[in-house]
Amino acid sequence: MYQPFLEHLEKSLIDKFDLQRREIPVGLETNVSDRGRNPATIRSWCYQCPQLRKIRYTYIDAGESAQIFNSVIYPNHNFDLPLLGIDFLSFGRVKNLIVLDFQPLFQDESYQQKYIYPLRTLHERYPELTQGLEMKFYDANQYFSKYLLFAKTDQETVSTKVFAAFKDYLDLYWQLLAHATPLTNSEQIQRIVKAQKDYDQYSADRDPASGLFSSYFGHAWSERFLYEFLFEDAVPLAVAGNR
Repeated sequence: MYQPFLEHLEKSLIDKFDLQRREIPVGLETNVSDRGRNPATIRSWCYQCPQLRKIRYTYIDAGESAQIFNSVIYPNHNFDLPLLGIDFLSFGRVKNLIVLDFQPLFQDESYQQKYIYPLRTLHERYPELTQGLEMKFYDANQYFSKYLLFAKTDQETVSTKVFAAFKDYLDLYWQLLAHATPLTNSEQIQRIVKAQKDYDQYSADRDPASGLFSSYFGHAWSERFLYEFLFEDAVPLAVAGNR
């Protein structure tokens, strides 16, 4: 269901950047579930380039029962841009949840004006994708922007409006990156390093997909996938508690 989204992201990346493969830990690049009636395949890709230190995306294909496309793009630490977060989930092709955002590292007004306010026009272009849904697992005021696209919708809207919004948000993100001035001050760079690590920890601690991964691929594999690939700068809660 989201294959066109994945293909568009890949083409856009290849066209704009000098990509290099980024290593995925052994055993996490792909997996096949033999649980239940609906076997699921998960596959992930990871790249880097001079402007972006980590470009990761994952596709889960469980046939009619589930189609999931997830991606986070991390700028290099000498750029203070938000992360680009993409989370599209469909269950039974009827229950479709869309999350798309420039995920801010900071909430101060100057940062918002620089990187978040440019989203306003696009946000207003897709009112059907801004439903004001309540977040169950996250604080909407942390690592999310006021111009987040967050909606439950139908399959036709996914293939039309959501796909159009996806391309628009991606194009704007590339524009902001192209005009960004690299940081040279070591304190500013370390501030970005910490902010991105904090994002990983916050996300890993709350990610509701962990249960989904476990249901398909088992708890042990899912824990590795969460902490060694998706949010590799996070520390598992049990480990953090022993420090």
